[in-house]
This record gives sequence, C-alpha cells and structure tokens, in this order.
Amino acid sequence: MAFDAYDDYEQSERVQKWLRENGLSIAVGIGIGLVGIFGWQQWHGHKSAHQAQASQIYQLMQNDLAAGAESNADAMLAQLQQDYADTAYAVFAASDHAQQLVKAKQLDKAQVSLDWAEEHAKDPTLKALAQLRGAQLELARDKASDAIASLDRMPPGSFQGLAQELRGDALVKLGRLDDARKAYQAAESALGKDAPQGGALRMKIDDLAVAGKQGA
Repeated sequence: MAFDAYDDYEQSERVQKWLRENGLSIAVGIGIGLVGIFGWQQWHGHKSAHQAQASQIYQLMQNDLAAGAESNADAMLAQLQQDYADTAYAVFAASDHAQQLVKAKQLDKAQVSLDWAEEHAKDPTLKALAQLRGAQLELARDKASDAIASLDRMPPGSFQGLAQELRGDALVKLGRLDDARKAYQAAESALGKDAPQGGALRMKIDDLAVAGKQGA
C-alpha cells in the first residue's frame, strides 16, 4: 500500500510539474481554439447574411424588370456586381440583364454581361450555363468560331445536348457540314429522340444529308 501511495503521490507531483511548465501553452491553445470556433461562427453568420442580402436585391431587380423599371433594375445589377460579385445571385442578374439586352438588340452589351457572368461564376454548372449562353450570342452575332471556342471551354458533359446542337449550328455556318452532322447526331443521342426539340434536330440532320447528296 505504501508503494501504491508513493506512486500516486509521485504521479500527482509529475502532473502538477508538467502543468506548471506547460499550463500557459495549454491555455493559449484553448484560447486560440475558442477564438477559431467563434470566428468561424461569425464568418458563417456573415456569409449567410451576405447571401440573403444578395437574394433580396436580386428579387428587387426581378420586380423592377417585370414592372419595366429598367433604370432601377440597372441600379440593382450594379450593386450586385459591385458588392455581391461572389454570389450566384450576381451571376443570375448578369445573365438576366444579357437576356434583356438581347431583346433590345444590344448584342455587344449583352456579350459583355455574359462574359462577366462567366468570369464570376464559381459553381461549375453556372459557369457552363454562362458559356452556353455566350456561345448562343456569339453565333447570333455571326461569330461562329468564337461560339465554338466558348463551347470548347465548357466542362465535358455540361448541357451536352444543347451544346452539341449549337456546335452543329456553328459548324454549318463555317461550311463544315460533315462535322456539323456529327455534332447534331451527338446532340440527338444526348437529348433523346423524344425530346421537345427532337423533331427540329432531326430536320437539321436530314437537311445535311440532302445537302451532302446534292454536293456529291
């Protein structure tokens, strides 16, 4: 028992000595940990509030667009791009703005808006969507090569059916009919023959087949 008591006493002394030597570093470590946890909670709360504010501004912009208050909508867009460029709402707003500019036949300005959306989109799907819309606009501006370049930047498999059909349209404009037919066939395979645009896609393929026979 004496030896047991001595061992207990010795262990207690060692623990107290270790605490005296290392107590400050332990306290500092705990303090840093608590600050880290508190800081993370503060950052997470700020991020959530930031997203909520961006969402509210985006909704206001949508309301202004629906009401035809374009100047107010432009102000909301500018605020999103300046203060909330890191959110998806700013990307949505830029894409919506581009759509409005296309309707107004201001294609150059619409391209600038879509380029901004592509540059600031962090989500891969949103970035691919901006690239797809950018390619559509470039094709409408008779820039078929630029449209193909935009499609080439898209991650493989993103909006595969739509991207391949658009690629086919661009290749037709460039006179590359064999490559266009392959792109249309890839689009048909990706979308499925029962897709809403399946009939129009099949007509494009058939038209190329006729053109090929005529050119033979």
